[in-house]
Amino acid sequence: MMRIVFGALLGLLVTYPSLASVVLAVAVAVASQPVVLAFAAGVIAWPRITRRIRGWTA
Repeated sequence: MMRIVFGALLGLLVTYPSLASVVLAVAVAVASQPVVLAFAAGVIAWPRITRRIRGWTA
């Protein structure tokens, strides 16, 4: 799924080069929000954490 989204984003940037500044501005705005970064890190790390804890209890 992430590959499809990444490919679509790259396709749009190749088709419309002026979108690069918009995408960069959105990325900077999101990266400057610590709550958003913490949420994204939690979503990415959660499957790895649960898998590791499940190994401790088994």
